[in-house]
Amino acid sequence: MDLEIDNQLHRCEKALEVILKTINSLRVLLSKTKFKTNTEEIKFFKEIKPQFTSRLIYYNTLFKIEMKRPNGGNRIVKKYYNNELMKLKAFFDNELEFYKYYRSGSTYLDHKYFLRSSFDIKMSLDSYYFETDTSFSTSHDFKVAKILANDLIQLYLENQLVMIDNKDKGEKSQRKPNLKMIWTSPKVSLIELVYALHTEGVFNNGAADLKDVAEYFEHIFEIDLGQYRRTFLEIRARKSDRVKFLNTLNKGLLKRMEDTDEGI
Repeated sequence: MDLEIDNQLHRCEKALEVILKTINSLRVLLSKTKFKTNTEEIKFFKEIKPQFTSRLIYYNTLFKIEMKRPNGGNRIVKKYYNNELMKLKAFFDNELEFYKYYRSGSTYLDHKYFLRSSFDIKMSLDSYYFETDTSFSTSHDFKVAKILANDLIQLYLENQLVMIDNKDKGEKSQRKPNLKMIWTSPKVSLIELVYALHTEGVFNNGAADLKDVAEYFEHIFEIDLGQYRRTFLEIRARKSDRVKFLNTLNKGLLKRMEDTDEGI
């Protein structure tokens, strides 16, 4: 087993340890808490709990994928990863109706899907549901977690395939921009942007660490952001216009739209 795979497996094991402890704490907290309304309970099982269980599914699946990854050339490994992508598609096909419901932001069946008191055998339940603690599960919160996890797994597999293709082509044939971009605004502006993008969860479906996002921007712009966490504390301490750069971007873009509308 090469070092890269070994490191990946180690990261998965550590992540699983932390997530399992967190989910157990969440279970204990819920056992001592009563929801005031059905809306609160639906929000917990539709939005909050799946954020944790999806990571559990993701890292557990990732661990299994890399454990079973075959030794051999790039062609064999690519075939293996593509087969794993097909498994994700099979889940999508089997759960198409609920997938459309969830992705469309629908809510009209939330009272059946995300309330613990709404068990309905006619709703094509997974056998998983009957094996879980029904005080900590609804009929469909696991399905939401599975959808979120599959998004991350798909992204991981596609990235692995891209890296293999790049290795096959060689560095000289990799597509590179014709122009080098240099960040010419103040570093503090870039740090403000990095924090805003990370907060919005725009990278890797929100799974990217702040450190990874900051290092990525440092790499593409060949810039040292220094102690960006300390800089963020200084941004927070501003007396007024705390998100100065973002406000400037907003005003500038709106003006450009207005000028375009006026034919300028």
